Amino acid sequence: MENSLLQNLITFYEEDPNDPFNIYALALEYLKSDSGQAEKYFDILLTEHPDYLATYYPAGAFFAELEKVEKAELIYQKGIDLALLKNNSKTHQELLRAYRSFLDELDD
Repeated sequence: MENSLLQNLITFYEEDPNDPFNIYALALEYLKSDSGQAEKYFDILLTEHPDYLATYYPAGAFFAELEKVEKAELIYQKGIDLALLKNNSKTHQELLRAYRSFLDELDD
């Protein structure tokens, strides 16, 4: 069965490829079925929309899962810094916890 949500998200992206939410939604949807496409859209977000704070938590976890340790670490660090810069304490705390957990897993 065809994924109608994915098709809708692709359409939204095609209509407005510069909206970071459209890219973010595609990255998250592709996490379920196509890690290559998820990586592509996370990379677009990280390079073209580095101020889109929502990217950093799932992108850090995604690249950690792929065992791209240096990239994951850099993503978490940038996200933590961006959350501080934007005075977003909730996201800052979430990213700190995720980053610490990531570091703990590296030590195991």
